[in-house]
Amino acid sequence: FPFGHSSSSSSQSLSPPHRSKNFCLISPPSPAKMVTAKKTKKSHEGVNSRLALVMKSGKYTLGYKSVLKSLRGSKGKLILISSNCPPLRRSEIEYYAMLAKVGVHHYNGNNVDLGTACGKYFRVSCLSIVDPGDSDIIKSIPGDE
Repeated sequence: FPFGHSSSSSSQSLSPPHRSKNFCLISPPSPAKMVTAKKTKKSHEGVNSRLALVMKSGKYTLGYKSVLKSLRGSKGKLILISSNCPPLRRSEIEYYAMLAKVGVHHYNGNNVDLGTACGKYFRVSCLSIVDPGDSDIIKSIPGDE
């Protein structure tokens, strides 16, 4: 029986379950919200395009261990951390960056988004830009510590 199977042999109707026809109307977002969403999306795209240029023409390290190595060796110029990087890891990177006087940028997307922005098919929770190459990412993104 496709609908309402019963083990007892009572006379049940085999009709599909009753579906209510409730509709939910959602009001469109206010213009003020749309402006802020566009602005953050625009800056997000700016970061992504600059990051793509770094991937092509610059030098960088991906991953937690190599980011810490670049900070200890004072090679990193800017650190990007994804939004879902674990808090302990994030605070450790921020501490090393503070000691090395290097800017830290908290990327708006998660590690999948950051990996995609880097042009990789894997997740990237943090990355260190050693040499920006042709990109102006270090001047354009202030390290918000």
